[in-house]
Amino acid sequence: MKALPKPPDPLGEALHFLRMSGVFYCRSEFTSPWGLELPPFENCAMFHMVTAGECWVEVAGEAPHLLRPGELLVVPHGTGHRLASTPGLAAAKLFDLEREQVSDRFEILRHGGGGASTSAICGVVEFESHAAKQLIGLLPRLITVNAWVGTPETEWIQSTLRFMADEASVARAGGETVITRLADILVVQAIRAWIARDPAAKTGWLGALQDKQVGRAIAAIHRRVDHAWTLPALAAHAGMSRSAFAQRFSELVGEPAMRYATRWQMQAASTWLEAGDSVAVVAGRLGYDSEAAFSRTFKRIVGLSPGAARRHGALNRSRSAETVCQTTASSRLAPGSRQPHSHSEATTLE
Repeated sequence: MKALPKPPDPLGEALHFLRMSGVFYCRSEFTSPWGLELPPFENCAMFHMVTAGECWVEVAGEAPHLLRPGELLVVPHGTGHRLASTPGLAAAKLFDLEREQVSDRFEILRHGGGGASTSAICGVVEFESHAAKQLIGLLPRLITVNAWVGTPETEWIQSTLRFMADEASVARAGGETVITRLADILVVQAIRAWIARDPAAKTGWLGALQDKQVGRAIAAIHRRVDHAWTLPALAAHAGMSRSAFAQRFSELVGEPAMRYATRWQMQAASTWLEAGDSVAVVAGRLGYDSEAAFSRTFKRIVGLSPGAARRHGALNRSRSAETVCQTTASSRLAPGSRQPHSHSEATTLE
């Protein structure tokens, strides 16, 4: 059977790597004065949307942001941050508060001093692929999508969040799958909006993806991670001479094409190893003649041995019973202490 042709959309394919394997979210009911401290979550993004009232969002290094109904806020790096009725208030730690567990992936939190009320939906999504870090690392600390403009895009975001809340509040067959896929789309939509409107997304790796020639070569690397790429083969994909392609690739991406191809392979290898594949299987999948040759390349690029990466994956799987709220056995999200950096400032999309 003939395979369907792949669309020439390198940026869209990069967004595909943002597929998420875990989703957990909470409906919060606050009364002023109140403050809530959220811990960092490794390899995750967090999103917030106020459905009634308003709240301030405080992320270290950024000015406090007032979140009102109709606005979606995403913290792409899973950085620890605070929500509060007023900036600077003392904040209770999330895990110190009692929560009502509605389902494995949904809880209700009630907190505050009895004054003016605020309702919000807060979610955490976990990225399932190391390749996602290539894109996530370029995003700002905050992304906000303003739904007050009343476009079909923002109306869709509001209706999606309402539908997610409905799915989480009752036990229905396939409900967790629906929630996972909707949150997946919701976060990707916010990132798409930032890419479309922020000049920072037109430079570096993101700019290279949108280049008609270099973008095609990058897409080929992404699609065929197990292929033994050569510089002439990649130049042919780009429709350029070898020398012109090598120079343009380095200028746009910031590293030589062959190093990029090798690094992308090792990112895939890391994912496979952490999923439990043996070193021999991964080395063979990538076309290496020996485990030793693969191990040398892997350690040079990743910074640790394949065996260590595999053990790290086993350790993470052993912790999969821990949940975001440390109470639910089925959630795969585990709190982390590492706070990623960002290459750009907070971005608001009007």
